[in-house]
Amino acid sequence: MTATAGYDGTVTKSRLRRVDAVALLTVYLVLLMAIPATLTFAPLGAAGGPATVFGAVLFIFYLVTWLRPHLVSGPALARSGQPVRLAVILFACAILASYVSANRHALPTLEKNGADRGLISLAGWLGVLLIAADGIDSMDRLRTLVRRVVLGATAMAALGMTQFFTGLNAAMYIKIPGLTALAPFTDVLSRDDFNRPAATATHPIEFGAVLAISLPLAIYQARFAPPGRRFRRWTQVGLIGLTLPMTVSRSAILGFVVSMIVILPTWPKWDRRAAYVAMLIGFVAIFATVHGLSGTILGLFTNISSDNSTASRTGAFSAAAPYIAQHPWFGHGFGTFLPQTYFFTDDQYVNTIIETGVMGILALLGLFATGWLTARSARRTTAVPEYRDLAQSLAASVAVATVAFATFDALTFPIAAGLAFLVIGCAGALRRLVRERYPDVDPGLVSGREADRVSATGTG
Repeated sequence: MTATAGYDGTVTKSRLRRVDAVALLTVYLVLLMAIPATLTFAPLGAAGGPATVFGAVLFIFYLVTWLRPHLVSGPALARSGQPVRLAVILFACAILASYVSANRHALPTLEKNGADRGLISLAGWLGVLLIAADGIDSMDRLRTLVRRVVLGATAMAALGMTQFFTGLNAAMYIKIPGLTALAPFTDVLSRDDFNRPAATATHPIEFGAVLAISLPLAIYQARFAPPGRRFRRWTQVGLIGLTLPMTVSRSAILGFVVSMIVILPTWPKWDRRAAYVAMLIGFVAIFATVHGLSGTILGLFTNISSDNSTASRTGAFSAAAPYIAQHPWFGHGFGTFLPQTYFFTDDQYVNTIIETGVMGILALLGLFATGWLTARSARRTTAVPEYRDLAQSLAASVAVATVAFATFDALTFPIAAGLAFLVIGCAGALRRLVRERYPDVDPGLVSGREADRVSATGTG
């Protein structure tokens, strides 16, 4: 067995590497992105996706490891102050409070089952976020996980691009013994005669959100790729970026815009100019090769007031008011506001305040705010350009998820929800690692604005 030095100077095994947090999260990513989201363990219903079940197992593993660290080999979970850990615990408490409140009276069977499924989903999100935040033990391993997230998004983009040009839903041919489709597979959806790919996601909106969340991470790893890997990693960026508008989704376009607003101002001047040129070339390529797609995407925003989906979302706001008034503090019960019984909100924040009340919406917003502030704190804590860029990219991914949750009920879509919690966990891991091992800049002495100015001029 040989050993090699990682980029941050740590020694890692090149063969027979021990199973660690990143290895476990890699299994989660494969289950999350490679298996169609509609395939589940039938007895568990919508919460029975392999990734969700594995995430719940990770949560149990986390609790056992936290309470009895001597039972497992390898590095113990980090126990230092971790903002995202506190934020997700508060989020979990809000959901549990809504569960208790809802069960004070008899629930219809469907809603009772929905509430139980919600707890399984919650356990999966907790497991993923906490294992990432407290279990990743080196920058080298964090980079490895980011690389695997991007690889999964690239594979989904390749499948989605195939669906866009052929109209063939190749996901229907993925068969997993023991898994059953929640609903029959259908042909690829369309809008204005354009196929709307979903890859292995449940819907094109979810697919677009996943690509938009992953894009800042893909750009980060391409910018800091070793010389021999730059072409491959920029190819991944191109594939994700070109597939994103093919979803013909406002959520995807908004996510792209948000990510660019967050990351571009922190780049050196010449890098920003190169990015503008690359985006212009991409727009021209789409305009030249897929006639009418750019006009359709533009129409999504210019005709937004007359769009049916916009009218549906607007109508949901007023329709939701009576349900919010019935249970304003703890809500109707997480997972109980079923579309087949009530109506689609197409907005996770509206859904959250209905199901978990004021306490739930504050906890969800607090979780996103903590993820953003944690990533930004990591950026201010170190002067290493690569780590600062990774922190800003994670902040961009969190910002994209925050915006995307306002455009569809994201917590009912397993890939988008799982990826959002994973990214927040990675932000927590990065903050911990730079504070413990790479504290090159004292955040109390260097303001965020000054640190960004140094980075943007290319001198930091």
